[in-house]
Amino acid sequence: MKLTLNLKSLKRLSWPDRLLGIALMTLSLVVVLNGRPPAMATSLEGQTWTGASFPVENFQAYTSPFGFRHSPTGGRGYEFHSGLDIAAPEGSYIRSWWGGTVVEVINDSGCGVGLVIESGDWEHIYCHLGGQVQTRLGRRTLMDRGGIQVVEGQSVPSAARIARVGMSGRTTGPHLHWGLRYGDRWVDPALVLRAMHRDR
Repeated sequence: MKLTLNLKSLKRLSWPDRLLGIALMTLSLVVVLNGRPPAMATSLEGQTWTGASFPVENFQAYTSPFGFRHSPTGGRGYEFHSGLDIAAPEGSYIRSWWGGTVVEVINDSGCGVGLVIESGDWEHIYCHLGGQVQTRLGRRTLMDRGGIQVVEGQSVPSAARIARVGMSGRTTGPHLHWGLRYGDRWVDPALVLRAMHRDR
């Protein structure tokens, strides 16, 4: 039913946008049929996930999945959503998915206040956080009223509280946008969560 509705909506687009839409829908269908992104099949199979942590306390719902979607803020056409949106009450703690090093503290109009943590070949990205970004001793730092302070270059263990859910950046409500990259490829966090669940 959803595929039919999307095909009907393509008729209202110009030819270049229509061709892009068809390509995006085909890619999404391949991912659904395979059950995982093809580029990550071997990497997910070989991983042990017992050291990983679910990234949000006070979980409420998954509000937007990984992949192509209509813009949630009223834009036209499709956009690639590079993570999984996890709703939780504003101020809920966010935990580091895996131990690693904070390689970037973000402050922009899309992600808002955010963090990038590197764990080997993996990067985990956290967006729409509460707090503010300051530069201290030449390093960007996430400062939170709840006492959290995360600095670029800092090591964090798995499950450490690293931030709180906010509404910074481009968002329609309080949630964590959680993205995962393996090498230079985006990975669907839902697939990783399923793999983590199997290991528990």
